Amino acid sequence: SAVGKHLQDYLLLETSFYLELKESRDHDRGVKEIFLSIDEDKHDLGDDGYLLEVDVERSSIRATQPAGVVYGLQTLRQLVQSGPDDSKVVPALKILDKPRFKWRGLMLDVGRHFYSVEFVKRFIDLLALHKMNTFHWHLTEDQGWRIEIKKYPKLTQIGSQRAETQTAEDQERFDGEPHGGFYTQEEIKQIVAYAGSRFITIVPEIEMPGHSSAALASYPELGCTGGPYEVQTAWGIKGEVYCAGNETVYSFLEDVLSEVLELFPSPVIHIGGDEVPKMRWRECPKCQAMIQTQGLKDEDQLQSYFITRIEKFLNAKGRQLIGWDEILEGG
Repeated sequence: SAVGKHLQDYLLLETSFYLELKESRDHDRGVKEIFLSIDEDKHDLGDDGYLLEVDVERSSIRATQPAGVVYGLQTLRQLVQSGPDDSKVVPALKILDKPRFKWRGLMLDVGRHFYSVEFVKRFIDLLALHKMNTFHWHLTEDQGWRIEIKKYPKLTQIGSQRAETQTAEDQERFDGEPHGGFYTQEEIKQIVAYAGSRFITIVPEIEMPGHSSAALASYPELGCTGGPYEVQTAWGIKGEVYCAGNETVYSFLEDVLSEVLELFPSPVIHIGGDEVPKMRWRECPKCQAMIQTQGLKDEDQLQSYFITRIEKFLNAKGRQLIGWDEILEGG
């Protein structure tokens, strides 16, 4: 019925036609209808495939899972054409469609530029239109922390705001305009539910151990030098990163991730792991002590220790870690 409500809303919005919803196992002869059904025997469709058939009497969408029906609805929407006398018509056809890839996604970086809740929902609608099923939400950066963490309010009080922004035209110029914003946990719950109703999984990304200037500006004790740090106004790879030899950092990140896991049901959690300069770690007594006590070879292996430690925490919570390719560095 929820899937049928989707179709009802789409058609009312796009064609001004209101279709009555009715639950029935069989087609009513002589009644023009759009028939939606789950047929678990159609194994050739997989979980996301669908069979769309349109003839003079009716349209039907069959799938083995509700997600497949929703993808069929998107195709049906795209087939609606204007006919004579303001009527709406769909060509007679038969389409058997299933995806080549299980993960079909797009990333939105709200760290460098904040986007409104309304924009994010529109983004999700467009993912659904293109039958994508994964929204990779890049929520933290050197240039801004965008997710409310109740245990650490300074992350949004301080980390979500920057003084100005580097302009695209000239890397030496800045716009002089303060930029900021973040999503409350209630807003995130709303967005996660909105995506879920469209069979889209949101994969949150919380960057570590690099791309962490906004967090360090909020809590300077998490860095190797103790700061001061600032939310970055320019793009590029920044040298200030979480201190990998400080136990407080791991406690902080586990606290942050615990709140993230409460908000996002995604089986995978993205932790970034990319572009981590090692200069602070080479000079930091705590990092060098961690290398010694853990029997590590160098700072690259220290990064692997950091990533693996976070992975074990996520695994214990029933989740899997995902990151950029640099998580492979250091073994």
